[in-house]
Amino acid sequence: MSCNPTRTPAPDTFDIPALREKYREERDKRLRSDGQGQYQPTTDDTTHSYDEDPYQPVTPRAPIVEELDVLVLGAGFAGVLAGYHLTKQGVTNFRNIDHAGDFGGVWYWNRYPGIQCDNDAYCYLPLLEETGFMPSKKFADGAEIQSYIKQIAQTFGFHDRALFHTLITSLKWDEAIQRWRVATSRGDEFRARFVIMGCGVLNMPKLPGIEGINQYKGKIFHTARWDYGYTGGSYENPVLDKLADKRVAILGTGATAIQAVPHLARYAQQLYVIQRTPSTVDERPNPPTDPDWAEALQPGWQAERQANFHRAAMEFFLPGEQDLICDIWTEIARNLHAELETEGWPQLSPEEFMARREVVDYRVMERLRARVDEMVKDEATAASLKPWYRFLCKRPLSSNDFYAAFNQPNVKLIDVADSRGLERMTEKGFVSNGVEYEVDAMIFASGFEVTSDLKRRWGIDVVEGRGGLSIYDHWANGPVTLHGTMTHGFPNQFFIGYIQGGLNASVTEQFGRQAQHIAHIIHATMDKGATSVETTAAAQDAYVQHFHDVEYDTSTFQIECTPSYFTNEGQVKAPWAVFRSYGPGWAAFQTLLEEWREKGDLAGMELRS
Repeated sequence: MSCNPTRTPAPDTFDIPALREKYREERDKRLRSDGQGQYQPTTDDTTHSYDEDPYQPVTPRAPIVEELDVLVLGAGFAGVLAGYHLTKQGVTNFRNIDHAGDFGGVWYWNRYPGIQCDNDAYCYLPLLEETGFMPSKKFADGAEIQSYIKQIAQTFGFHDRALFHTLITSLKWDEAIQRWRVATSRGDEFRARFVIMGCGVLNMPKLPGIEGINQYKGKIFHTARWDYGYTGGSYENPVLDKLADKRVAILGTGATAIQAVPHLARYAQQLYVIQRTPSTVDERPNPPTDPDWAEALQPGWQAERQANFHRAAMEFFLPGEQDLICDIWTEIARNLHAELETEGWPQLSPEEFMARREVVDYRVMERLRARVDEMVKDEATAASLKPWYRFLCKRPLSSNDFYAAFNQPNVKLIDVADSRGLERMTEKGFVSNGVEYEVDAMIFASGFEVTSDLKRRWGIDVVEGRGGLSIYDHWANGPVTLHGTMTHGFPNQFFIGYIQGGLNASVTEQFGRQAQHIAHIIHATMDKGATSVETTAAAQDAYVQHFHDVEYDTSTFQIECTPSYFTNEGQVKAPWAVFRSYGPGWAAFQTLLEEWREKGDLAGMELRS
């Protein structure tokens, strides 16, 4: 399965310097001096408790006191992949622990109408060949994804050991027993030899700190806690019939909103869509899986497809390589590949290559802006929905129904770019540009704490390593690690996430390779009869210096980007930026780790007995 280059405007039909200036103007219009401070922690929200589960009742249980080899924090993809790789290494005395009611992570909490994977499910869903599972379509539905996460845990035998509806309240390293003492909201006391932080990156809802938010008298909820009791319908059948006499506002036009808005528009009496920054929204080809295609796949097909997707989305296609994904994520690489192939693959310096890619970027964005004009009838609304920034400044999205919703008479776009966000809320609704809009319900599609400070993302009060050192102090200016998975002063603790390592276009592939590396270290430590393993300060510092030395400088690109979670609200070189990756690329990083593992001596690690 392959596809042809997408037709885009020729570069001589638009002015790149003028567009670059337009991008900067639009960025500056939205940039706020308070940055992350414009969002309030979920603990400050008096309208809702985000520790509660609206989907499943909490089953009472007695506190557990036990010793474990490994405690895995999280039961989403990161936690499940950690469990899979531990099992492969023969380490089975472990538990997953999560504050959700079941496996799934972000796919457990997010049950809003229309929820689907927004990139290729054949890449995103890991271990397809190992489980024999095949997604039903290219962009799988949320319920199917959550069910598959549970299937992985069941298939590999660790589903029944998990603990749910349980929040971690503290993790403290106890030098005397060489274990982590872990306390929970259920009164548990775990003494875990190893701890894996598989908390994910989309685990903590992000709430806008709007003046008057706690004065509002109507219904209010975040899309990660969708209230079907209020809207009508269900996760499986999102017929939102209880909204027929309701005035509804949804704040946000990102990945969640473009899926939920068409459903709200279909049922609400009046829908206000509040937007600070528009997204790129391309068409969404989502055919069902062709059984003949699936039957013809050869062993190793998923790894090949994932590699193809990564090169297209994050790097570049190899000469002669076909685009196996064929959607918005791969368009720039696909079109540039076609141009260079026509030219006989000229020798280009990295600077020349990036300059060529930038031109294609502008062409693709021109096409996407033209798509808005084609689909949205009202000129003013269409103008507000046009994205003015580089392609990867915000998450690329796709929908066949989002733009069409704005042609309905009951849907109104409220553009708050000029005021850098919603002005305030009142008892009856919200105020924008001095006008009060009365609404019965306010829905926040405001995303998650993806790149904000670590404590806000983890939501754990105390994480203390050797000598009572707090991880939040240790990493106050960003992570310092060996290989992105361990840090000095925190023995037997491992991290999965966007932490100073290789970045893959498919987050589950990245998490899986991190879990593989961690499981190897845990097994090797146990095999050597050691009670603890810890990176030395020297090895950590050497890796951090190496990481910085080879890191690709993206500051110029970031300066041109509109504020988003990709840049922690416009911060240049944000300590927890999503796209801080190993400079030579994903394959080079994996080679680095493979060679390190093959030596077998855990170089740079101190083992204690």
